[in-house]
Amino acid sequence: MSSLASVTQWHHEVDVLICGFGLAGASAAIEALEADPAARVMIIEKMPEHQAGGNTRASGQSLMISKNAQALKDYQRLMSESNPIPEDMLDTWATRMTQLEPWIQARADEAGARFIKGTGFSEREAVLEYPELGAQEAVAYTATILPIPAGVWLAFKANVDKRPVEVLYQTPLVELIQDPDSLEVFGAVVEQQGQRRHIKARRGVIIAVGGYEADLEMQRNYCGYQDVYPMGTPGNTGDGVRVLQKAGAELWHMRNKGQSGGIWPGIQHPSVNTVFLRNIFMQTFSWLEIAADNQRFYNETAELQLTHYKEKIHGHWVDTPHVSAQPVHMIFDEATREANCLVTKAFTWNIVEGLDWSDDNSAEVAQGLVLKAETLTELARKMGRDPAAVQATVSQYNADCAKGQDTRFGRHPATLQPITSGPFYAVRLVPALVCTSGGAKRNMEAEVLDPKGRPIPRLYEAGECGSMFSNLYQNGCYLTEAMITGRAAGKNVALSKPWA
Repeated sequence: MSSLASVTQWHHEVDVLICGFGLAGASAAIEALEADPAARVMIIEKMPEHQAGGNTRASGQSLMISKNAQALKDYQRLMSESNPIPEDMLDTWATRMTQLEPWIQARADEAGARFIKGTGFSEREAVLEYPELGAQEAVAYTATILPIPAGVWLAFKANVDKRPVEVLYQTPLVELIQDPDSLEVFGAVVEQQGQRRHIKARRGVIIAVGGYEADLEMQRNYCGYQDVYPMGTPGNTGDGVRVLQKAGAELWHMRNKGQSGGIWPGIQHPSVNTVFLRNIFMQTFSWLEIAADNQRFYNETAELQLTHYKEKIHGHWVDTPHVSAQPVHMIFDEATREANCLVTKAFTWNIVEGLDWSDDNSAEVAQGLVLKAETLTELARKMGRDPAAVQATVSQYNADCAKGQDTRFGRHPATLQPITSGPFYAVRLVPALVCTSGGAKRNMEAEVLDPKGRPIPRLYEAGECGSMFSNLYQNGCYLTEAMITGRAAGKNVALSKPWA
């Protein structure tokens, strides 16, 4: 941290300083000006304007709507059983969730956008991740703001753009300015064009800079993952975790039992670090996935997107093993190549970067991103695998298709289509992360807590960084949590008395 004594010049003076311009930061700015229209509100954002928005831009845009606070509380408690969330947090969160929909509708209306029931990309009106834990009672329906992708972000950015909020892009947070004894926060040190600048925050600072999914070193140190890749913004490199740790905050949820948002099968384009999601709505099924030992390792066609790529093993929901089975390849034939785009063209930061994928995968085959061979033996050699082992795995799978029964992992009979029509293809699948939930421990007023559970004066946190979700995750709750915590932080800072 920097002390007040180290500040020789304030380059900016504001009432409310928000670090991070994603959904949480946008919600904080909107609510701060609702609480005090005269407050001077500033947002600093690490990325340039065309790359702002955080994971909100690449997410599925799902907003979980609940009408039953008690059922929602009970459902979340069961999903968090391995790492319990404090009861008072559950109480407040569940109540605020049931009251949130009119506020979301108002944001959509103000932006001239369309708020709808449903996911916007499927016919499902509600995504129920864990029915056995009470999803049916807790989830009224799923909602979103069109268009898909990025409709929620576009609507909230439009709301901020209409308000007197100063936004400084390409201005990453470096550290906080604090009293070394009380830890009270007075402002922040930021970086602009390679120069350090001091921003005075008269009422408080809100950290809403996202998680650490794009920082491989942190993934290895906190989670033990050798290689993982973000589907969201490449800007989420753990800045908030480091700053908050230095500021004296207690950390929580840095790993949980796994990743709350799951570890999904991704396809990486060599020009970027972020990944495409392997198509989760395949129309043909003459394909399989093999692990490092050239064996299949799970039910590839199960609707695992409905549980954020968790599968039930020995009675417990755990991440699918893509992260521990590497290297993983998807093997398929000509019929599947022709009938399916291999990637889902939503839920990825690659859209922000303007990176596309051909509908029939022909461009990627020509580029060598998808391997092609006339025989499985030749394909195995191109993958750097044992041809006999690969052939044996495909032969066993084809035999199961002929019998109409998957003897290894119980694929639905309708998805047992043999891999027979050459040429044959393979693409590398990498473990892909939606987000992380680790960060500073906080309460439902968004106050950051020290190791003794005391709020650090004038320091608040919202969104993915320090999320309350500690194990399993219900679709549509991260974006709504960003709204709830952002609103609490913005209101509480705006109503605080300025420091002398």
